[in-house]
Amino acid sequence: MTRVFSGVKPTGHLTLGNYLGAMRRWAAVDQHEADALFCIVDLHALTVEHDPARVRRLSRQAATLLLASGLDPELCTVFVQSHVDEHTRLSYLLECVATDGEMRRMIQYKEKAPRERARGGSVRLSLLTYPALMAADILAYGADEVPVGDDQTQHVELTRDLAVRFNQRYGHTFTVPKATPPTVGARVMNLQDPTSKMGKSDDAGPGIVYLLDEPDVVRKKVMRAVTDSGRDVVHDREERPGVANLLEILAACTGGDPKELAGSYASYGALKKDTADAVVEVLRPLRERHQALCADPGYVDGVLRDGAERARAMARPTVDAAYRAIGLLPAVSGADPAPNAAR
Repeated sequence: MTRVFSGVKPTGHLTLGNYLGAMRRWAAVDQHEADALFCIVDLHALTVEHDPARVRRLSRQAATLLLASGLDPELCTVFVQSHVDEHTRLSYLLECVATDGEMRRMIQYKEKAPRERARGGSVRLSLLTYPALMAADILAYGADEVPVGDDQTQHVELTRDLAVRFNQRYGHTFTVPKATPPTVGARVMNLQDPTSKMGKSDDAGPGIVYLLDEPDVVRKKVMRAVTDSGRDVVHDREERPGVANLLEILAACTGGDPKELAGSYASYGALKKDTADAVVEVLRPLRERHQALCADPGYVDGVLRDGAERARAMARPTVDAAYRAIGLLPAVSGADPAPNAAR
């Protein structure tokens, strides 16, 4: 069975884009058709200035929302990255295989490092090296596929390069994964800037529908969405990005086709109203399930504990093999005295 690995970084509240673009498919398809692992990649949230309490809070919230979206711990593995030491064990080995040039070419480093400097802060080394940790997240589990958007494809390509290089130098150890593009409905754009993705790390809330927004807040955000200069409702990403975004959100929520839906509307107002209603309805069961899970925190703790144990059991053989292959001396069990000890 194909093994799939996906991660959620707890750097902001999860959004409608996260749900329609990834989480809904994880629950409806991936956990049924693949050996699927879903990880809250909390270590990746430490690469820039952060509030420790907020990272913990968002990590729990993300785990709870993944379960609320329909992930079943009987069918898939849900866990927190920092609960499984194999991620950091393998990350350093991959840093020893990667090159400085590869890391500095990563788009996210080139974009984020100047922003950190502009804020008057220093750039953390982890911002440069974290792609090796991301590669370790994937390679430790022998993942065959990594569902990612365009912004993360470069990281999967680096992971492939590191896996191939390690295998060639030290013997076959890792499965070489491939990036799988998201399905229709994945490109949910910011309602106030329809040329930019609806990202959870963006603090500008008016254009972002968060999964835990109250229904009235959701409706207000959608009704205030930026549209375009014309009056006719057409699906055209290039010329009418605002209207196209609303049509694609409506289509993703209702199972329709954006181009066909366009012909049903004579005004932007009617389109916005129906889109707002559809978003509220698609998020309603998730919000209800989230509320129930928050009332039973012991259940979420148990899922994460069991998920970490299962993930650890999957990852340890591969990581141990990588340690042996690269030339590290295996640890000796305390029950087994070293040869010639005390002689």
